[in-house]
Amino acid sequence: MSVLLWIVAASFAGGALSVLCAAVFALNSRLQRYLGAMVSYAIGALLGTVFLDILPEAIKLTPNVPILSGTVLFGILLFFVLEKLVLWRHCHHEHCEAHELLAREHDHDHGRSGMMITVGDTFHNFVDGVIIAAAFLTDVHLGIVTSLAIIAHEIPQEVGDFAILLHSGYSKTRAFQLNLISSFASIAGGVLGYFVLQTMQSWIPSLLALAAASMIYIAVADLIPGLHKRAQLRDTVQQVGLIVLGVATVGLLGLLMAEQ
Repeated sequence: MSVLLWIVAASFAGGALSVLCAAVFALNSRLQRYLGAMVSYAIGALLGTVFLDILPEAIKLTPNVPILSGTVLFGILLFFVLEKLVLWRHCHHEHCEAHELLAREHDHDHGRSGMMITVGDTFHNFVDGVIIAAAFLTDVHLGIVTSLAIIAHEIPQEVGDFAILLHSGYSKTRAFQLNLISSFASIAGGVLGYFVLQTMQSWIPSLLALAAASMIYIAVADLIPGLHKRAQLRDTVQQVGLIVLGVATVGLLGLLMAEQ
């Protein structure tokens, strides 16, 4: 399969398929109890992908490791600022502080909160597509692992976004349509990244560093704080186990791909 086809397929899976899965979770109250477990697993998948695949590959490609490390630091600060400006919203479940605030205000904003989330999510999906393209142009194995990590965190995020659209007054059908349209931005980002990055190979290490920063920020700033709301020993053991499982999945996939 060609690299471009890999990128399109992975971008589609990271976008449209995540929206479909999120809609199922958002509309089925019995499935929502598994969302916490999915978040824990996503943390492991994100961190495993960063430290076992993306950063080692970026270090191999870059002539200057300190600049690469500085790019990761810059990326973390950048995503913090973007989130503060509500340009990039990475809240991953319906009951986070931001979602509850938006839910309380939906009677007064006439859908503006939902539209703001849609715009931010479209930008987010476009950047995910570019990241997927950079990973596949480096190595198919890295592209697959990166795509799986993106899918792992996209589903709980899309559940939260779906809930905001419903709270903002959109019908279930319209909320699904907006999320689905937004998801196609990942394919646009992937295709654009494929053609642009082929002539700008020197950009790939920096893009991988920004991808690593994005995943670190999502895992540490957005997902992990939510786990602390369940402080019982049983919950903590389950969370740690699922995080380890997420890391192990990335590691095992890497070993299987290396043997081929």
